[in-house]
Amino acid sequence: METLAITKHEKNYASITHLSAFSKFFVPFGNYIIPIILWTTKKKESAFVDFHGKQIINFQLSVLLYTIIMGIVAIPAIVGTVLGNFSWNEIENGNIVLDHMEINNFVGLGIFGFICGACIVILKIIEFFYIVYGAIKASEGQYYNYPFTINFLK
Repeated sequence: METLAITKHEKNYASITHLSAFSKFFVPFGNYIIPIILWTTKKKESAFVDFHGKQIINFQLSVLLYTIIMGIVAIPAIVGTVLGNFSWNEIENGNIVLDHMEINNFVGLGIFGFICGACIVILKIIEFFYIVYGAIKASEGQYYNYPFTINFLK
């Protein structure tokens, strides 16, 4: 990337754009909406803000895609394993009786589902730290690429 003089305002704005992904805790889909709004308002004025805006949006979309894929794998595996541990004859008066639920019945697919579920949790923790790290790099005037990010916006 070019090493033109980056103003303090551009650095702060790029940092705020990264940190705006945390708005998902307050506004539904805020981790997409707020960074897009911030990015589009300044992308023509600053190549630095344009770069960082694209990075945080691409990262958020990538995390969404990875979460959906792992959820598509984990949920049916877990549900299928749980439902596979009882017969439909064990339903009494509308209540499901799981007398035969044992840990050794959670082999293979069920364990894989739980591993995928754990990976989703780990992904969310990693997402938190990478957003903070991206904001720090932007405040230092550095161009930062998130790892494992698909470039939806180029």
